[in-house]
Amino acid sequence: MALSPKLEFRQTQSLVMTPQLMQAIKLLQLSNMELVAYVEAELERNPLLERATEGEGGAAEPTASGGEAERAMDDAPPAPDRDAPTTGDWMEQDLEPSRADMETRLDTDLGNVFPDDAPVDRGLAASQGGSMSASEWGGGGGGDRGEDYNPEAFLTAEESLADHLEAQLSVAESDPARRLIGTNLIGLIDELGYFTGDVAVLAEQLGVAVDDVESVLKLIQSFEPSGVGARNLAECLAIQLRERDRFDPAMQALVANLELLARHDRNALRRICGVDAEDLADMIGEIRRLDPKPGLAFGSGVVHPLVPDVYVRPGPDGAWLVELNSETLPRVLVNQTYASTVAKAARNQQEKSFLADCLQSASWLTRSLDQRARTILKVASEIVRQQDAFLLHGVRYLRPLNLRTVADAIGMHESTVSRVTSNKYISTPRGVVEMKFFFSSAISASGGGEAHSAEAVRHRIKALIDAESAEEVLSDDTLVQKLKDDGIDIARRTVAKYREGMNIPSSVQRRREKMALREAKSA
Repeated sequence: MALSPKLEFRQTQSLVMTPQLMQAIKLLQLSNMELVAYVEAELERNPLLERATEGEGGAAEPTASGGEAERAMDDAPPAPDRDAPTTGDWMEQDLEPSRADMETRLDTDLGNVFPDDAPVDRGLAASQGGSMSASEWGGGGGGDRGEDYNPEAFLTAEESLADHLEAQLSVAESDPARRLIGTNLIGLIDELGYFTGDVAVLAEQLGVAVDDVESVLKLIQSFEPSGVGARNLAECLAIQLRERDRFDPAMQALVANLELLARHDRNALRRICGVDAEDLADMIGEIRRLDPKPGLAFGSGVVHPLVPDVYVRPGPDGAWLVELNSETLPRVLVNQTYASTVAKAARNQQEKSFLADCLQSASWLTRSLDQRARTILKVASEIVRQQDAFLLHGVRYLRPLNLRTVADAIGMHESTVSRVTSNKYISTPRGVVEMKFFFSSAISASGGGEAHSAEAVRHRIKALIDAESAEEVLSDDTLVQKLKDDGIDIARRTVAKYREGMNIPSSVQRRREKMALREAKSA
């Protein structure tokens, strides 16, 4: 077979991953606090960027009410003139020819660039889009974090009490609804380790039973340090004594009469506790060896509260008002006056290229911030629309929801929705919750009704088990039947999986425990 040369044309499509496009993608997944740090680094690096003063614009602060969010964004005015490049051939020479088209498609196509967490070839991106600064690669997206990244800051930082408790909660509790309760309870524990909130008020806020909140608080009280989560000194000491197996009736009487101990009324304490002077002295010595302020063992630095990225509140017309937390959104503008001044003083091509890169980067940053704000608001508004029942009635009414449902409703790729909901929090009438909390798998409804979220089903199983008596302990088969009576079509193995995930023992073991507890009380 003879070989001969020939000329062949092929048309292929490939994605050019410019630094600016990567910057816009990364900004989507940063929280507001991370975004502030990123913009601060850009302000230091880029002389053409400046902070916008009040009323000058900068990052968008859109607000939407229910289904009007998308129309509000479509009707938004264009960016201020200060963001547009000024005339002059040196400013235009390095700008991407497809930039305007990319900006108009930013909210729909960014999610199609890479799957979540896909690695990016730095060399390829740099060769396609010019040089890249360390700050363009740093921040919350992983990879190279720039010259300012200091791992010692994380290694030497003191662990706060809240961090310590939340780490234990994530291991001890798998049910998202109970974790939500636990997170709110931990937020109400002061630096001394005492719970300062009101269980009934928190239960009403979250739309759950008071017993559920009490149950999670009891779980937190089993965490380290011993005595944490107590509501008063007596409860704090009682928790520590129970863990030492020293909370006998005499010690219970002593802890219940701490005011007599404070007055040094040992005669009254001996009568109440039913012990002699030597035993009372031993008991008092044991009390003194306990820690009345267990929280002080942890970092005493400033506790940074959880800052929501989005606020949701009821409007006067009954609709939900969704707005970004504008107080944490950075506002930046391109300083066109300064750009024109330094352009005239540019002496060679290298200086002109540097200024062109700065102008391009500054213009893209301002536009990316604006688009990021609008995209987050769009996603948050759809989540609020889907989870209206949760906002009104609590955890039990959480609907099943996945990324694709939200993405299809707002015309975005689901990986874009995933980036937007990462590291973001929403302040709702039910407390501050992570955006990811609203996404859960679906459990079919019997009779063809509306499906139930997995979290809501777990909540219902827990409520049924908490209400059972020693004579009527519910087996998994009985739980399946009761759930079907409530319109929830679920398999027995799924009930067993959810029950085990919540660390609830089998019906046989629960019956033994309840009978033993009843016998102990009667004795």
